[in-house]
Amino acid sequence: MYSTDRLISIVLTVALVMVSAIIHEVAHGWVALRCGDTTARDAGRLTLDPRAHLDGFGSVALPLIMAIVGGPVFAFAKPVPYNPNRLAHPRRDELLVALAGPASNLLQALAGTALVALAWDWGVPAVSSGAMAPVAFSWVLRILTTYVSVNLVLCFFNLIPLPPLDGSKAVLFFLMGEARRKYYELQQYAMVLLIVALYVLPTFLGVDPLGAYLDATAGSLFGLLMGLVG
Repeated sequence: MYSTDRLISIVLTVALVMVSAIIHEVAHGWVALRCGDTTARDAGRLTLDPRAHLDGFGSVALPLIMAIVGGPVFAFAKPVPYNPNRLAHPRRDELLVALAGPASNLLQALAGTALVALAWDWGVPAVSSGAMAPVAFSWVLRILTTYVSVNLVLCFFNLIPLPPLDGSKAVLFFLMGEARRKYYELQQYAMVLLIVALYVLPTFLGVDPLGAYLDATAGSLFGLLMGLVG
């Protein structure tokens, strides 16, 4: 059985991951529009309305399962459609569209850090004067730091160079001809590779390359950002 605090933490994390993933997808569509492709706009996907983006498994079930078992939590929303043939400069713009998602998560993390700093500067005196309850201040910081953390995880997870993650588009930018074709063939194995990295290796071999990568990237940057405002 989970404690009430643990259940609240799970719900909070999943909710913030869902919000962050939606902004991630809208960023893809917005950059595509700026590059000449109106597909996402025409499909009604340039909106923050959750109903246009949420995927039952990727946006709710997956992050919920990961939050329950512990460790990094990430999610995906319904991919925003775009047509690379309608981009002004297809090869370059496809890379920009792909990187827009992780970039949006990094910007969200930085905005969350700024809010943590403001909350700290305002909250400490408020708690000291009795104008704010310590428990309320604690929850404000908890929500904001969780928001920063989940966005950093989403940013660096999506930069992994495996199709269909955004990082694969960065690799494709540098591949031509046969190398590019073979990399496309890798896409059919991407989900299997992710499942192996997420669950099989840590559970049966005690090796967690994905966890180590996220600790070195998202974890380290989180520590740096919180150190700046702490």
